[in-house]
Amino acid sequence: MKVGLDIGGTKTDVVAVDDLGRITARMRVATGWGPDAVTATVIEAVRALAAQAGLTASAIRSVGIGIPGQVEPGTTRVVHAVNLGVDELDLAEAVGPALGVPVHVENDVKAAAVGAYALHGGSGSMGYLNLGTGIAAGIVSDGVLWRGARGTAGEVGHISVDPAGPLCRCGQRGCIEALGGGGSIAQRWGRDAALPVLDVFDAADAGVALAMELRSGLARAVAAAVRVLVLTADVDVVVLGGGVTALGDRLMGDVAGELAASAETSSFMRSLRLEERVELLPAGSPAAALGAALIGASRDPEEALAHG
Repeated sequence: MKVGLDIGGTKTDVVAVDDLGRITARMRVATGWGPDAVTATVIEAVRALAAQAGLTASAIRSVGIGIPGQVEPGTTRVVHAVNLGVDELDLAEAVGPALGVPVHVENDVKAAAVGAYALHGGSGSMGYLNLGTGIAAGIVSDGVLWRGARGTAGEVGHISVDPAGPLCRCGQRGCIEALGGGGSIAQRWGRDAALPVLDVFDAADAGVALAMELRSGLARAVAAAVRVLVLTADVDVVVLGGGVTALGDRLMGDVAGELAASAETSSFMRSLRLEERVELLPAGSPAAALGAALIGASRDPEEALAHG
């Protein structure tokens, strides 16, 4: 068995995966705040899952961890995981002695890309587009995760598509993330709501001008990211995941409309059939935890073994 963890800001998803790539056990635990608490979360989550699944310590061969923040290429060190209160942490060094198995660490979006690829069938090429507080992508082709020269491949959220648009946290204006990231939308909406993006969609349906503008911007941003992934990497399919995709058909309808509008004025864009190449990751899919498990089991972490 291999174990994978998706460490989120409040919850950690943990799965056990067999040699055929099948998830045999899954659970969620609360995520601690700060490096010591995150370390404890990983150790306790692995042990709790093993107890729930009836696994002995010797049955677990590897642990893979997907975590927000920057993972330095070729290492297990994460930096700037601000949503977890972690400035710098070498996770393998922190949890390895307690777990007694090899530990690999990957950015959570890249891990989710590997998991989504496996869930999608594990063939061809895929761009996984994560729509959450921010926007980022992971690209997988023939089971191999593309990280790029410095590990920034897939950072499509910081491509500016409107120089006169809203200020992005990266310092540019009109970035895809500034228009479509859940955090940016919530800030610009400015209304107290448990689910700000859902609140924006409901208000847009009611004809509120600002909400209509924000909703339109989200659709334009996602459509732009889809075009970037297809026009740069020519992936077979773009799979959308992340918290914002809980909007389901309401989001997909808006994005399809944006893609159709660009196709109307360009025979080249029509030839790409973008609307047919965009799919939604099923709600509740443990893509990031699954991907982390597959990456954790790989002898060469540069190659994610999508079939286990």
